[in-house]
Amino acid sequence: MHTATFHWNYTARDDLGILALAGRLDDTTAERFTGAVNWVLAHGTGPVIADLAALDTWSHAGQAAIVKAARRLATQGRPLELSAIPADGTAAVIYNGTPFIPVHLDLTAALAARGASCDEPANRRQWRSSGWADRSSPTV
Repeated sequence: MHTATFHWNYTARDDLGILALAGRLDDTTAERFTGAVNWVLAHGTGPVIADLAALDTWSHAGQAAIVKAARRLATQGRPLELSAIPADGTAAVIYNGTPFIPVHLDLTAALAARGASCDEPANRRQWRSSGWADRSSPTV
C-alpha cells in the first residue's frame, strides 16, 4: 500500500488558468483533486490547462476524476486541456474509446495552442495546497 500524496497549485491569469498537479492521482486522492477543481471554479475564468508534469502516476480512478472535472468545467464554459501526461503508458484520457480532452506535450505547447505567452503575466493570482514545493504562493 502506498501513501497517498497529491498536491496542486492553481494560477489564475487574465487569459486562462493553470492547475499544476503533483504526486499520485488515484482513488485515494481523487477527492482532493475535486477540491482543487472547486477552487478553480471559484477563483478563475476562462480555459484551464491541467499541467501534469509533476504527476508521478494516475490510475483509472484518477483519469475518471479528470473526465468528471472536464465536464464540470465545461458547464461553466471553461474547456480543460492537459499538458505533460504521466509517462505510465496511458496515451490520453478517453471517453467511450475517443480522446476528448486536448493533450499537449508540455505546458509551453499548451500555452502556445491557446495563443498565450509563457512569460509570467503581471496580473496573476496563485493558490496551492499544503505540501506544494513552492512556498511563495498562499496555502489553501
